[in-house]
Amino acid sequence: MDHKVTPAVVVAAIEELHGYFINDLQVGMTDVYVRTVTETDIVQYSQISGDNNPIHMNEEFARQTVFNGRIAHGMLTCGYISAVLGTKLPGPGCAYINQNLNFRAPVRIGDTVQTRVTIMEIIKEANKVVCEVVCSIAEKVVIDGTATLWVPNRRPLS
Repeated sequence: MDHKVTPAVVVAAIEELHGYFINDLQVGMTDVYVRTVTETDIVQYSQISGDNNPIHMNEEFARQTVFNGRIAHGMLTCGYISAVLGTKLPGPGCAYINQNLNFRAPVRIGDTVQTRVTIMEIIKEANKVVCEVVCSIAEKVVIDGTATLWVPNRRPLS
């Protein structure tokens, strides 16, 4: 039996992997990712990134700082923003263009971080969206800012 794969079948299969396309998005759309920071997260992030600053890795050192103990890497927490953007909203197929962040408070082992992304602006002619990003622990904001992403158009079926 000969199975012919048409371009329309290929496009449809690829679209199943995609998140939202630019025309599917609306201002105000929101999605969330929640993660509790673990010792393993910090150790693995340090190994992957090469950032072994003792403020993250050494409790005795970190107790002598303004933080009075170890804190998670700020960029580890920023990774939760990337998780929302790359897997949920806008989701697979989008790409970072820009991000502006404010680090408001430290994150520690055992903290549960809720990361919320909300679409603030859609620039269809440039395939761009601007999102508000907020990471919080309970009611305390630990990171906030904006992210700009490129979002693809839906491909026409051939």
